[in-house]
Parts: sequence; C-alpha cells; structure tokens
Amino acid sequence: MHVLLRIVLILLAFVLLLLLVGPFLVPIPPLPGTVPPEQLADPDSRFVEINGLKVHYKIAGQGKPVLVLLHGFAASLFSWREVMAPLAQRGTVIAFDRPAFGLTERPLPGEWQGESPYTSEYQARLTVGLLDALGVDKAILVGNSAGGSVSVLTTLRYPERVPALVLVDAAVYSGGSPSLLRPLFQTPQMRRLGPLFVRSITRWGEDFGRSAWHDPSRLTPQIWEGYKKPLQAQNWDRALWEFTASSQPLRLAEQLAQIRVPVLVITGDDDRIVPTAQSVRLAGELPNASLQVIANCGHVPHEECPEPFLQAVNDFLDKLP
Repeated sequence: MHVLLRIVLILLAFVLLLLLVGPFLVPIPPLPGTVPPEQLADPDSRFVEINGLKVHYKIAGQGKPVLVLLHGFAASLFSWREVMAPLAQRGTVIAFDRPAFGLTERPLPGEWQGESPYTSEYQARLTVGLLDALGVDKAILVGNSAGGSVSVLTTLRYPERVPALVLVDAAVYSGGSPSLLRPLFQTPQMRRLGPLFVRSITRWGEDFGRSAWHDPSRLTPQIWEGYKKPLQAQNWDRALWEFTASSQPLRLAEQLAQIRVPVLVITGDDDRIVPTAQSVRLAGELPNASLQVIANCGHVPHEECPEPFLQAVNDFLDKLP
C-alpha cells in the first residue's frame, strides 16, 4: 500500500510539474512576414494618438450629424466599406479600428500603464477620446456585434456625448469569457500559450466569416483578403490573446432602461452569430427603440445588404430632432 501511494504521489507530482512547466517548453515560432501596421495603411488611412495609443481611422463627409462606426469581433473598419461613403452624404462619418483589430496599435503587457487597452471599458473611453481628438462634441454611434456592445457601454458612461444609437446585430446579451476560465487566462502558462491558440483563426476564421452571411457565396475571395489584411500586422496574435484574456461580461441587459436616446436596432432575419431573436428582444427592452429586420440577411447587413441597411439608417436619421 505504501509503495502504491508513493507511485500515485510521484505521478501526481509529475503531472503537476508538466502542467506548470510544460507550457514554457512549447516552442512559439515567430510569425513570418508581419510588418508595422502603418505599412498596411490605405491612401485614405489616418492615425491619431489617444492616451498614448496610435489609433487607425478613416473619415468622410463633413458637418452634422456625426456618425462613428464601431466594427465587430475579428473585423475592422474595412467592414463598413459599402456604407461609409453613402452615409457621408448626410454628414461626417468616422470609422476606427478597435484595439486588437485592424491597424490600430497593439501594445503588449508592460507597454501600457493602468487598465489594459483591450477591455471594453477602455474602448468606451477610447471612443470618446477619438471624438475629443477630432473636435467632435456629440456623435451617433453605429455599432455592429461586439461594436454594438461597446456603443451601448459608451452611451451608458457618456450619455451627454451620444444623441442616438444604431445597433446592428449587437451582442448585448452575450459576450465575455466564461467566468471559470478567466483566472486560467491570467496565468503565466496561458499567457505564453494563448497567442499560439489564437493563430488558429487563420484556419477557422473563414468558416466563421461565412456563417455571418445569409448567402456565404457573397463573401468573395477579395472581401476575405480585406478581412485577412490585419493578420499581417506585428503582434496581431499576442494582441488578440490579450483581448480574449481581458474579456469580461458587461451585464448591459441590466442597464438598458438607462438609455433614453433614440435607438435603431437593425438585424438580419438569418443571424446565426447573434440570433435575430436577441435583437428583437433588445428593441423591446430599450425605452426608445425601433426595429428593422432585413430579409434574407445575416449578421453583417451593412456588408451583405447595404441598400436596405442604408434605407433604414436614413429613415431613422430623418426622424431625429
């Protein structure tokens, strides 16, 4: 019995040692062919430093109203390409890359002070910081998916800066990493292996992207290349892991009654990422919301169904004071 117990203890000690030390023995090969984000910029790209973070944005149009476009997870301002110029006929349109995505700077741990720039709270402050940097007093926020949840959070934190909202298949009732996993994400072992895990997006990302479209055939190779372009930026894998590790549930559903501004909720009738029923629920729980369900459309109506999307937004803007 004593011999058996000793063997069990030795095995347990070995497993524990493997779990603690093993991750540091896994080779993490460098990403080939990555470059500073500025080298991937388009001719109309702009960069502005906000709280020490270099933010990539584009701007079109002039005057009021001012609309700020916030993209979803694994996307970038590229996702607004179909609607940015038409919306700019109404006023000023600003689209920017949220931290961890697009061509916005990707700082690594130790390179920032205070809160991680990858948290939703930071991104709400960054949205208002961008307005300040561009001399904008108030702006209508147009947020898709996770960009919708950041738009809601920004409105809750800075109600005086947001006169109206457009929530496009917004991820309000879901989001954030599971509570049981969050402590694990903060361990040195997972911080080492995490970037290796997220590199797998290069394998499953296109399938995920296709699931966002009612008609996946419309996600052309050219569009997919536009989505993949930020994966050429330095440290994209490490930043995406920091974003994942920083993700927290926002409990926005509990605070919807505080949002009194006019809200347009838009959803495709075939959203398989944020189920259409969640957007219908969102429009019902917001005090001053209207709902537009676009037929034969998925999670990204501003890309897949730009004409009915623009019609819905323009009708909404026409009714604003």
